[in-house]
Amino acid sequence: MAQIIVSIERTGRLYVVATPIGNLGDLSARARDILQTCSLIAAEDTRHTGTLLKHFGIQTPQLSLHDHNERQRAPELIRRLREGAQIALVSDAGTPGISDPGFELVRAVAAEGFEIIAVPGPCAAIAALSIGGLPTERFCFEGFLPARGAARRKRLQSLEPELRTLVLYEAPHRLREMLEDCAEVFGGERQATVAREITKLHESTYRGSLRELLTRATTDADFGRGEIVLVLAGAPQQEPATLEGGLDRVLKILLAELPLKQAARLAAQITESRDNEAYKRALQLKQ
Repeated sequence: MAQIIVSIERTGRLYVVATPIGNLGDLSARARDILQTCSLIAAEDTRHTGTLLKHFGIQTPQLSLHDHNERQRAPELIRRLREGAQIALVSDAGTPGISDPGFELVRAVAAEGFEIIAVPGPCAAIAALSIGGLPTERFCFEGFLPARGAARRKRLQSLEPELRTLVLYEAPHRLREMLEDCAEVFGGERQATVAREITKLHESTYRGSLRELLTRATTDADFGRGEIVLVLAGAPQQEPATLEGGLDRVLKILLAELPLKQAARLAAQITESRDNEAYKRALQLKQ
């Protein structure tokens, strides 16, 4: 007997709503309308979001959704979606899920087949990148590094060869230590930008080498206050080794230990040479 599948239209919808990171004027008209008309707001901190809602005269009910209860809240919110609720997800500031709660809920809602709509807006990482004065065509967002020094340095060491611009968040009381670790791992001349209190009254942007920024951190009392984003230049692009120079040097080392074909293949990868060129040169050196 053939199985009959009944399709049930699901009208529930989750809106991922970006909210201001400082200046309340950055709440878009669309975001305000969604928050005003939705059934429920899932907020990281209902008290914090309550201040925003009160400012705009919005009386939509809230439900807390933060790092410690997100997985437990998801089934309840999915039940509400099944009943046709329109739910807005917000964090304390910026875009939910970007170093803020939201990912677990979005994944669970997506798995259930409900529509998820982005209501884009403020994001501290993108805002800092846009004013950092460092390359923006390719970048890598790392969020918060580990708080402990040894773990932080280990993470930075893994990022040392990264060619893309790096965007990091940091707590103000750890900024100086973070800059010290960055200067040690990446070198004091690596260019960087510290953006603090973006869109707020005391917004400040500092640009220079890691060594210069570290000096500023020790002399400027305001440098490490408020919300911090560090934008860090990627590793310098290394010039590929030339056929006559670097390739020969690598081949000589590898040929002393490995068969010709294997040495040629590895040398091509190391020096970014063509496989056939590395093989021909390996034959010449072997002879």
